[in-house]
Amino acid sequence: MVCPGRAHVRWACGGVSSPMAGLPRLVLLLSGKRKSGKDFVAEELQNRLGPDVCAILQLSGPLKEQYAKEHGLDFQRLLDASDYKETYRQDMIRWGEEKRNTDPGFFCRIVVESLTQPVWVVSDTRRLSDVEWFQDVYGAVVQLVRVVATEETRKRRNWVFVVGVDDAESECGLDQGVTFDWVITNDGDELSLDSQLEKLLHFIYSKL
Repeated sequence: MVCPGRAHVRWACGGVSSPMAGLPRLVLLLSGKRKSGKDFVAEELQNRLGPDVCAILQLSGPLKEQYAKEHGLDFQRLLDASDYKETYRQDMIRWGEEKRNTDPGFFCRIVVESLTQPVWVVSDTRRLSDVEWFQDVYGAVVQLVRVVATEETRKRRNWVFVVGVDDAESECGLDQGVTFDWVITNDGDELSLDSQLEKLLHFIYSKL
């Protein structure tokens, strides 16, 4: 069963089945700072590949759903970029860390349940434990993609530094100790971004 939400963005509800149920040909783990454009890059890849080929996975989807249930909140409003979500962001981070400390693969196992597409794009990879789980389970098909933008660009997209958010593991967990296979610069230059995406897409097609 698939939860309602943004079109073609996938996370699973209910119980957890074996993550090996459907083996992908390629798993792209996207990471980057807030307002760097991770979701935009993920959606561009899906638009060009098609939703039958490419699934967008959000680790925050099951986190927000379960958090909303336990705290009596509006799950749908936690999914968008509203002030409502920002009000609870810090507590969600704390709550999510507690879950991951108990079981590092908790949200990863949920989000890959019952997928059939050959290409998976995880649009919100934030922690080393997330990377390690996907690498341990899916091995060589995993590629790490970093989306970067300058602070000036992020500020133009309404980014403001928030203590307890921008200095937390959810934002800084992959700043070091990780070697990225791809770095996508997303500073608003459409031609440059298109050229970078075409190179990545060429690689993706080679794996299909």
